[in-house]
Amino acid sequence: MNWSRKMINPVLDKEFRLRMRSTRSMLSVLFYVLALSAVAMGYIYIFLYLGQNNSQRFDPTTSRMMFYVLSFAQLILIAFMAPALTAGVISSEREKQTLSMLLTTQQSSSTIVLSKLVSSLSFMALIVLATLPVYSIVFLYGGISPKQLVSVFLFYLFVMLLLGSLGVMFSTLFKRTIVAIIVTYGAGLIIFLVTGLLFLFFMGIEQRNLMMSGVQPTGQTYSWVGYLMGLNPGGALISLFEPSFSKEAFMMRGGTISSKPPIQLWLEFVSVYSVVIIIALWIAIRRIRPVRRGKLFGKPKAPKTPNITKAEVIPEEQTT
Repeated sequence: MNWSRKMINPVLDKEFRLRMRSTRSMLSVLFYVLALSAVAMGYIYIFLYLGQNNSQRFDPTTSRMMFYVLSFAQLILIAFMAPALTAGVISSEREKQTLSMLLTTQQSSSTIVLSKLVSSLSFMALIVLATLPVYSIVFLYGGISPKQLVSVFLFYLFVMLLLGSLGVMFSTLFKRTIVAIIVTYGAGLIIFLVTGLLFLFFMGIEQRNLMMSGVQPTGQTYSWVGYLMGLNPGGALISLFEPSFSKEAFMMRGGTISSKPPIQLWLEFVSVYSVVIIIALWIAIRRIRPVRRGKLFGKPKAPKTPNITKAEVIPEEQTT
């Protein structure tokens, strides 16, 4: 038997054919690469021609800063595209009235949900990989190792999986696609923006308390506000570039140079949101099929017995 028939089920095959062969997909890849290329060319133009010294030349430090700019631009583009690709995979089938036909096939609920998710994330991964020629500009001047590039792209895949799982979950919970997309963008806004604002707010309070107390630490201390930054994709991405950023986020005091933070921000990000991904996919698999309330909790309802009064009972003598 052909290996592709074993690995690719009919739902996944259908999604691949419809998504990868459309003109819309081709234009999406084109404009995505053009947008990231514009960021790279804009950075080079600003640095070389709008700087204070026109004789400036690229060096490894400048190339490293350009890599940071491209990485954050890529992260923002992923945050905008991933919810749009996944938040309507189930609700659109419901709006087209084809979900019932899909559920009557031999494919299980997990197969349907995961196939929809994999097809959307595969297209998003294709777009991200298409930007590798843009990153080749960085390697011309050095400052970045291939290991760092691979780690950043793996981080992108995890962020796509997180946003995609939330999008699929909301797509099963809400009947209308527009509602599912809005709620998914709202969840992404909390992850990307609200966590960062909360970190800045509580970090300001902690710094003010330390300045007012004026107490010098007797040993190594750290603040709990670093855990808030570990929930933010931007903070986790910076910790991949600069491991010392985790120490700054936790406001470590009284330690040595070799002191380590309680946890690296990227490791906290992956650990916490892995649980979120599992819960989101579990909810999507459970809610894609209509399930009775009693069956959902493992207690099927007992059939109702008709109420028979004494007047309705016929004596045995009258029947003979």
